[in-house]
Amino acid sequence: MSNAYYTPGEQRATKVNDLFARIARRYDLLNDLQSFGLHRCWKRRVVNLAAAEPGNRALDLCCGTGDIAFALAQRGAETTGLDFSAQMLEVAAQRHLKSQISNLKFMQGDAQQLPFPENSFDIVTVGYGLRNLTSWERGLDEMFRVAKPGARLIVLDFGKPANALWRSLYFTHLKMSVPLMGWLFCGDASAYAYILESLKHYPAQLAVAEKMRALKLQNVHVIHLLGGAMAINFGEKAK
Repeated sequence: MSNAYYTPGEQRATKVNDLFARIARRYDLLNDLQSFGLHRCWKRRVVNLAAAEPGNRALDLCCGTGDIAFALAQRGAETTGLDFSAQMLEVAAQRHLKSQISNLKFMQGDAQQLPFPENSFDIVTVGYGLRNLTSWERGLDEMFRVAKPGARLIVLDFGKPANALWRSLYFTHLKMSVPLMGWLFCGDASAYAYILESLKHYPAQLAVAEKMRALKLQNVHVIHLLGGAMAINFGEKAK
C-alpha cells in the first residue's frame, strides 16, 4: 500500500517537506515515544564518535530540531545545522534562543547541494536524514566534498536487521505501532507509516558502508544498534 508522504523520484523532496512541516512541533515527542527515548542515547554516541573539540568546524545535515548540532556545539565546535524544512528550523531556532549557545547557527538548505566549498568541515554528521533524500548517494558525495582531510563522517539512521525473525518483528512494529502513535499525536497515521515505506527503499547500513569505501574513506565501520534495527556508519576522509 502506498504512503501519502512517500513518492519516488524528483517529487520526493516536496512530499518529505510536507511531512516534516506537519509533524515539526511534535517531532521530538514522537521520537521519544517510538524509540522509547533511545534515540537520545544513539545521538550521544554519534557526538562521541565525532570527537568534537574547540577549533573544529562541524556540519550537521538534516538537523531537524537540532539535537546533534546542539551537542556538537556544546563540545566546542563551531557548528552549522542545515535542514530543508523551515518548520523544523523554527523549532531549532526557538531552542537556540533559550540555549544562548554562541558557536551554533542554523540555516535552510539542500543536503544534496551544499552551499559550502570543498574541505570546509572537520566533522560532518547526519541523523535520520540520509534515508529521506532523493538520492542518498548524492548526499554522501556532498558530505565527502565539504569534509576536510582527516574529517569524521557519521551517519545515524534506521537499519535493516540481518536476523530474519528480528527483522520481521521490527518491521511489524514500524507497520503497526509507530503509525498508531502518529495517528494519536499528529492525527495522521501516514506521517509515521512513512518510516517503514522509506526504509523499504533504502539499502541501509551495509550499502552506506560500501559507498563510504568507494569514496576511499578510511576506518570505515558500522555500529549495529538494537540488532541492526538502527545503525551508525563511520568513516574518515584521508589526510
